[in-house]
Amino acid sequence: MARRWLGALVLVLAGLSVPIGVLARKPVDPLALLGILVAALGLLIARRQSGNRIALLLTGYGALLVFYENAARYAVADYNVHHGTLPLGFPAVLIASELWSGLFLMPPLIILLFPDGMLPPRWRIVARAYLALCALIIAILLGNGAWAMRGARIVVQKNGQLVNNPGPSGALGFVLVIAFLAVLVFWVLFVLRQVLSWRRATGERRAQLKWLMAGSVATVIGLLGTFLLQSFSGLLGALDNVMLGLGIFSLPVCITFAISKYHLYDIDRIISRTVAYAIVTGVLVGLYAGLVLLATRLLSFQTPVAVAASTLVAAALFNPLRHRVQLRVDRRFNRTRYDAEQMVDAFAARLKDTVDLESVRDDLAAAVHQALVPAHVSVWIKQDH
Repeated sequence: MARRWLGALVLVLAGLSVPIGVLARKPVDPLALLGILVAALGLLIARRQSGNRIALLLTGYGALLVFYENAARYAVADYNVHHGTLPLGFPAVLIASELWSGLFLMPPLIILLFPDGMLPPRWRIVARAYLALCALIIAILLGNGAWAMRGARIVVQKNGQLVNNPGPSGALGFVLVIAFLAVLVFWVLFVLRQVLSWRRATGERRAQLKWLMAGSVATVIGLLGTFLLQSFSGLLGALDNVMLGLGIFSLPVCITFAISKYHLYDIDRIISRTVAYAIVTGVLVGLYAGLVLLATRLLSFQTPVAVAASTLVAAALFNPLRHRVQLRVDRRFNRTRYDAEQMVDAFAARLKDTVDLESVRDDLAAAVHQALVPAHVSVWIKQDH
């Protein structure tokens, strides 16, 4: 029943996003689309496992994303496009300016309850304490924001938030800081619980926790990249949106694959590729920004020339850097594939100096057995008559 109500809520919010986008003159919004996709993943899990609480959390998280973005675009539509003539503009600005914390408070709870939503009695107490803390944070933010906006002139940014939002101060601000620090402590506890579970787990459970760790790492990388790139424009500004999508969408996708027991992908390979491309992207972004600043500030090149030259340098370094980083990452995260490739390379090197057909056959069978560990190896050699 809850799954149906949440699904209906997502459909309503998705339907409202269309007219709101028209009013705000921003018909397509990446965050709203991501929210719809996250909710769809939650409904997919619920269809396969109707009693799974993670499915409800993912669906609720997707609904929250769509709701938040609808409120933000409606605030822009009211105060920036229609000059305050639309109804409910005040609560829309309040939600857009203060409810942002809810977007970061729910994922740790999903990590804690992974994979089936069940907790031991002690951890249920911890989960209830975390929910109470989240409710306190949201109440402080909404209450303080409503009081600060009362009677004040409202000026809205392009993201729907207030231009000058001072936030809680005094004793209330102190309580909010302590609450956010407590949230960080809870996050560490949740991650430690899953790490300890991974160390004790075997078989399918261990594979599921690998998916969780892969999604968590990608989420941290994406959100960190969003934070670092949010002030840039142009190519780096577009990369900021990509990192935001990575940060929001990675964890739900990995959790969906883990719970649905899809074994179509090699998780170790995905982890190694994710880490490798994240490292390469970080190095190239830093190099690109450094070259642009060096060329424009110190060497006095024109900005278009500096950007073009920096882009060419970054593009030329991509493949060599990716290859070197991939080898090192595979050695740590994808050891099976790394060892197999080393065996194949060694066999190819020995093959150059071998002329005896029997030796080649035996060496080939040994290499295949060591690299792939098959149940049986047979080699057929065509005889010429």
